[in-house]
Amino acid sequence: MIIVMVPNATEEQILEVVRRLEDRGYGHHISRGVERTIIGAIGAPEGEKQAVAEQLSRLSGVERVVPILKPYKLVSREHHPETTPVKIGEFVFGRQRVGVIAGPCSIESREQLMQTAEHVKAAGAIALRGGAFKPRTSPYAFQGLGKEGLEMLAEARQRTGLPVVTEVMDQRQVELVAEYADALQIGARNMANFDLLREVGRIEKPVVLKRGYAATVEEWLQAAEYVASEGNLQIVLCERGIRTFETATRFTLDLGGALAAKLETHLPIIADPSHATGNHKLVSAASAACIAAGLDGLMVEVHPHPDRALSDGPQSLTPKRFDLLMNTLKAVALAVGREV
Repeated sequence: MIIVMVPNATEEQILEVVRRLEDRGYGHHISRGVERTIIGAIGAPEGEKQAVAEQLSRLSGVERVVPILKPYKLVSREHHPETTPVKIGEFVFGRQRVGVIAGPCSIESREQLMQTAEHVKAAGAIALRGGAFKPRTSPYAFQGLGKEGLEMLAEARQRTGLPVVTEVMDQRQVELVAEYADALQIGARNMANFDLLREVGRIEKPVVLKRGYAATVEEWLQAAEYVASEGNLQIVLCERGIRTFETATRFTLDLGGALAAKLETHLPIIADPSHATGNHKLVSAASAACIAAGLDGLMVEVHPHPDRALSDGPQSLTPKRFDLLMNTLKAVALAVGREV
């Protein structure tokens, strides 16, 4: 349930509501807005909600108590009607400007990463992506450079000023990756790794949560709830394509699902057209569609020599193609009242 405080509620009144919740064994999350404070109650059994809501509504400083029927409480628009801004580096997702995160699928060498970082920075990317730990379908495929790759990302950040986004695959890696990254990515294969979701929920770093390729929108939002329930609401959702019967593309870009999620959650939503299409020739058009539809940004793979890439070469843009993409996005964003 959600406890909405009056606009001028005092800190004492807010703490009294929190005390009442804790006395009953419920968790809580406080969201302090410009005009009012909202408190989310976590763990209230269905049979108790009505009675507890009536009790809390009588407390001084409480404007109203709203029961939430969704299986995802904290990330729902019932909890927070306005889109929550999520900051990665100096860029804020969830506002008028559209953000593009770009870089190689895998960090393969220092030269490859620095060359890519400098180019995407010049073209207008707001953050650098790059995989240091790579979850691969085959155990014999390139698995990434590990800590050495993280160190290269940190060097690229110092050199270009771009914040870095990289994937964490295991809860045992969270502390190490968080030491180097500005935002932690949870990949599609780990969307349902609930221990990992809880772990990244306990750190003070933004999380980019990709939708699993067999996950419904509701399951995706419930995965975000795992992160939020540990106290971290700095979450950017990423639609990266789902598996269907279609074989013309690597996955199916579920733009409709992303838009349905946008109605349900206050979290910013971006898309990964590189993984969704699996074909660099389709990335630009798919990206334009996402921005025209109202998503908050993109994650795009760029490689200086895709024909030599150790992973995902067919879907990676060359630096020149990335320049063309950014020009297209600027025109599309302008047409729908936004900017890149």
